[in-house]
Amino acid sequence: MATLPISRPPGIVFAPHRRETGFWSEAFHRLLKNRAAVMGGAIICLFILVYLFADHIAVKPFEVQVPSDNNVVPQWIYGLFPTTQAYARLSTAYPLGADDLGRDLFSRIVYGTRVSLTVAFVGPLIALLIGIVYGSVAGYFGGRLDNLMMRFVDVMYAFPSLLLIILMMAFFRSSFAGQAEPGSFKYIINALDTRFGGMLFIFIGIGLTSWMGMARLTRAQVLSLRKKEFIEAAHAIGADSVRIMFRHLLPNIIGPLIVAETLAIPNYIGTETFLSFIGLGVNPPTPSWGIMIADGARSIRTYPHQALFPGLALAITMFAFNFLGDGLRDAFDPRMKGTS
Repeated sequence: MATLPISRPPGIVFAPHRRETGFWSEAFHRLLKNRAAVMGGAIICLFILVYLFADHIAVKPFEVQVPSDNNVVPQWIYGLFPTTQAYARLSTAYPLGADDLGRDLFSRIVYGTRVSLTVAFVGPLIALLIGIVYGSVAGYFGGRLDNLMMRFVDVMYAFPSLLLIILMMAFFRSSFAGQAEPGSFKYIINALDTRFGGMLFIFIGIGLTSWMGMARLTRAQVLSLRKKEFIEAAHAIGADSVRIMFRHLLPNIIGPLIVAETLAIPNYIGTETFLSFIGLGVNPPTPSWGIMIADGARSIRTYPHQALFPGLALAITMFAFNFLGDGLRDAFDPRMKGTS
């Protein structure tokens, strides 16, 4: 039996089938269209490579001091700062010159990347871990527990975060300073702080003050979803509270939380830099851009490049995270859906 061909009604055009894409795919597609965000992500990837291969990129060990080479200036910098020709010593052995102790500036900037990026990733991780758990419990259970937990957050917010970190850093450094018996708590803390190059107390200080905003945001997201139909369905099939919070609620709120923490990363980097600048950051000779800027500021009129180069590295890093955070915010914004 012959099969009759199907005739197409005149004036009707059948559009090709368009495959539906998920939310994450659409968000990633929008992110790639944001040139500033892509540039910021590329710069961050470059700094991550510097972080991983610092031992191979640095031309000299960051802690080695050559007193005879103190304050030397690279040959190429005379074009930028011609006034240094009258007193500066020329050297081709240091790509960015040397500081007042004869340490290579380029190598110290390279190793300083490890300090800033460690804070950039550990700070948000601590804030996410504490803030998500705290805010999820407060928002999900509500009532008196929610009121009590959020009043504690309000009390914590009453203290200026930077001042609180400075007080905690001063307390930690004074309490755990000096010798301690092996095996004691003080000895273990000092050993960990030494192993991290003096960054342990920075992590503690940032961790104790950075989670409040994340807790508030998580609570607000949970409150907006806990009465939705899929949560009621999870209750109906007998799912417990922990499963509902972390299996059903968390995947639906994690996007805005990641965006918020990405936008907060420059604040973490700036906090570490400021603490190092005032002498409460990493322990010497561990290089930090804040310490380098503080050292260079003492000779800013005669050798401005000693503060300029670490300052540029800090500014580029913070701009990169800001661009990436703005791109993620636009990509995850539901109002942007369908505009790409």
